[in-house]
Amino acid sequence: MSRRVSGRDPQRGGDAPLAERLGRALPLSNPEAAETRLAEIAGSLPADWRAGPARDLLLALADHSPFLWSLAARDPERLARLLRDSPEASDARILGDQRAAGRPEGAAAPDLDAVGTRLRRNRAEHALLVALADIGGVWPLERVTAALSDFADASVSAAFDALLLQAAASGRFRPSDPADPQAGSGLVVLGLGKLGGRELNYSSDIDLIVFFDPEAAPLKEGLEPTPFFTRLAQGAAKLLQERTRDGYVHRVDYRLRPDPGSTPTAMSLASAYVYYETTGQNWERAAFIKARPIAGDIPASEKFLAELTPFVWRKYFDFAAIADVHAMKRQIHAVRGHEALAVAGHDIKLGRGGIREIEFFVQTQQLVFGGRRPILRGRSTVPMLGRLHEDGWISESARDELGAAYAFLRTIEHRLQMVRDEQTQRLPTDGTELDAFARFAGFADRPAFEAALLHHARRVQAHYALLFEAGPDLSSEVGDLVFSGAADDPATLATLRSLGFREPETVAETVRGWHFGRRAAVRSPRAREVLTELVPALLKALAGTPDPDAALANLDRAFGRMPAAVELLTILREHERLRLLFADLLGSAPRLAGTVAFSPHVLDAVIDPDFGDPVIDPEGIAAHYRALLGQPAEHEIFLDRSRDAARQLRFVAGARLLSGILTPKGAGEAFSAIADAAVSTALEAVARRFFEEHGAVPGGRLVVIGYGRLGTRQLTAESDLDLVVLYDFDPEDRTSAGPKRLDAAVAYNRLTQRLVAALTAPTRRGLLYEVDLRLRPGGGQGSTATQFRSFRRYQSEEAELWEHMALTRARVIAGDPSLAAEVSAVIGEALRRPREARAVYRSVRDMRATVEWEKGDHGPLDLKLAPGGLLDLDFLGQALVLAHAHEHPDFVGLDAPALFAGAAETGLLDGGEAERLAQAYRLLDDVHQWQRLMVEGDPTEASAVAMARLARAANLPDAKALAAQLAAERRAVRTIFDRTLGRG
Repeated sequence: MSRRVSGRDPQRGGDAPLAERLGRALPLSNPEAAETRLAEIAGSLPADWRAGPARDLLLALADHSPFLWSLAARDPERLARLLRDSPEASDARILGDQRAAGRPEGAAAPDLDAVGTRLRRNRAEHALLVALADIGGVWPLERVTAALSDFADASVSAAFDALLLQAAASGRFRPSDPADPQAGSGLVVLGLGKLGGRELNYSSDIDLIVFFDPEAAPLKEGLEPTPFFTRLAQGAAKLLQERTRDGYVHRVDYRLRPDPGSTPTAMSLASAYVYYETTGQNWERAAFIKARPIAGDIPASEKFLAELTPFVWRKYFDFAAIADVHAMKRQIHAVRGHEALAVAGHDIKLGRGGIREIEFFVQTQQLVFGGRRPILRGRSTVPMLGRLHEDGWISESARDELGAAYAFLRTIEHRLQMVRDEQTQRLPTDGTELDAFARFAGFADRPAFEAALLHHARRVQAHYALLFEAGPDLSSEVGDLVFSGAADDPATLATLRSLGFREPETVAETVRGWHFGRRAAVRSPRAREVLTELVPALLKALAGTPDPDAALANLDRAFGRMPAAVELLTILREHERLRLLFADLLGSAPRLAGTVAFSPHVLDAVIDPDFGDPVIDPEGIAAHYRALLGQPAEHEIFLDRSRDAARQLRFVAGARLLSGILTPKGAGEAFSAIADAAVSTALEAVARRFFEEHGAVPGGRLVVIGYGRLGTRQLTAESDLDLVVLYDFDPEDRTSAGPKRLDAAVAYNRLTQRLVAALTAPTRRGLLYEVDLRLRPGGGQGSTATQFRSFRRYQSEEAELWEHMALTRARVIAGDPSLAAEVSAVIGEALRRPREARAVYRSVRDMRATVEWEKGDHGPLDLKLAPGGLLDLDFLGQALVLAHAHEHPDFVGLDAPALFAGAAETGLLDGGEAERLAQAYRLLDDVHQWQRLMVEGDPTEASAVAMARLARAANLPDAKALAAQLAAERRAVRTIFDRTLGRG
């Protein structure tokens, strides 16, 4: 590649102004247009920079890069400052300000908007500085990548500083040194990939993993560390990724963490150790070669990496890693459309002879030999080429040729990304664009650029081929996968076995059946055509699940239920991320996978940028639900759309829970808000049609009350809705005024029946909810809807204690606001009525005993009915409310953990016992949410794989530990339950 000549003043070295160190100009594609652009800002620049190398450099920016020219033209004073100062001094100044941005002087709780603005503006200036020094020939590649990496380090550190200081100001985090909140925080932030190796791209994502030490973290007493650090990590990503008119700072990728489809964004160190020691893969070993502490508690991070050394660096020569890494490379070949080497449209990272082949060449040999040879444990690619040569593993020509190719390809990569600040590694396909890019890369014309690219790429291919023997020349990236004919292919069975399938013969027969059209969903020629292309990548994705055989069986059952699968198969073929997610759902959450099979476009939400930034407030979800519903012209269309809307939103909530984006509590709130929206819109729709037919009832009002888990906003992925419908009207005029007049009581009962039908009727788009109305006064007898006056009298004079217990979990979810306020007041009055505490306790205890006698439980995984389970906790909480809300009215409406805390504050519970109850409730309810999401059928009969995933979700090492923890919590709960309510 034609690089600039060295600067004009080599004697001054690093302290010379950037403008004085510029070399030869880049060729231009459209000099006239570049001149015009430069003229627009020339008046703002010193006269001596309007000619010579500085002018040539600015013309190159104006000609070749819309992004860089926008930075230059937007702030000519900034541009002049960068040209006037030495780039090293500018780099140090910007990095210092970036690192300090998270700790603004005099601000106990930083303004995140102001912090974000400062970070983004520094990034814009730094991006321009690096481009000037790179294009101007002032900095070599290693200095460019180091500057980009150091800036990313500073950005991440500043983001976590700001968020920790905010947490400290709210009392949730108690740093030992407020001036340095990350010190001793127990927070571990690792940079991986090119960031970890200090080889960051110009417009690269930054790969981060966040762990924490719950024992070291100085959190507020009782604050759960996993949600705290998960929100911290998500907040940092949001701060860095948010785009405004000032641009953005960095795109953040947390997907290199253990099992990102089922773990929180931040994991405890203990969970991480267990994961890597038991299930860590070779690709994760390769990733951790470059792992580097970049923020948080640096000594804790270094200790973690030191203790992870046996996982990354095996004590023996690990030749098996070669095949595994080669499989990864061939997966890229297959999935990314790895075409024969050409220049137009060539991917210089993933294509043949590209950057990834050089990285794999180095990392594979590091994995193989680094356990015995510590000299090979470095993070950076080019220095490791030198070490491999010094240690006798590669030739001098391999070192030099691959090093030169790496410098060439990385510089080309930077030029590609500088054009529009995009994370791209693919060369233009258009001839004119490729001509212009060749000049931006420093070549006189396209043929010269093509010759240089092919020269380096072919050298890389040659060295790569010497290390990795040629694999099977088939469509699969993992080996032979042949499903034609009637007999099993031995090589295919071996490949399936190597992928982790326990019963490869069954797998082969299943896939062969798809090709033979045994499932109607894949019987069409187009479906089978797409399936043939997809099967290798799909099997690879399924192989990454905890139980590939079960995942494949779930997929086969889904095909059996689907009328057609071509839409789903096409989506999975085009999107690797969705393919991996769908495989994860098949293995971990078959219910969600069934949703995808029924309605493939629910996957669209996963690739929406907002997927990682969930909205769980009821208003936001209601607005989203109504937007999906639209304005259907017919009732049947409304019913279909309501089912589609709820299905999509429930799927997104479940996928966010599975991905660690939502906590189980947040998922419960989301599922409940979806149900609220479904009931509200259904009520509006049926009421409008009903009253058009029968006319309005004078003074008529109606509300819907949600009971149980809906009332407490704890719905799960499969919850029914416990509803009660109340109505009111003018008793002096109780007949509707329409063409088909009805008595008010008849009208509202019929309206309730229509509402229930709208919620429960199966349509071609499936089911919406099951509804239970038996908690209304009178239970399953009598009218489906209840007059408000009767409800008020019933709660005051007739309701039994168990009915008031149910009332503690009731809230109005839809209907007339004025009636809702009156109903809420009646509920509050009923719950705050004076009662004799001992009598309440005795009745609740007896009721629990009756339930236990009549229903029993279904074993240790019955989190609701088992002794010491959620029913005990709920009954205990309800007893506290009914016995003491008269003296402590704030008890009404609290969730269980808050209620136990309130009882401790008022002396009704021992403080330690209250905290134990809250801890047990959180664990049991969290596992209950996961259980309902992940286990299809009877949740008390979870498979070993489901139990392992449940354990990981609960931040426990394995199913045995989960069972032991659940048992311990239930024993403690039952002991406190008996002691508090009195053993009869």
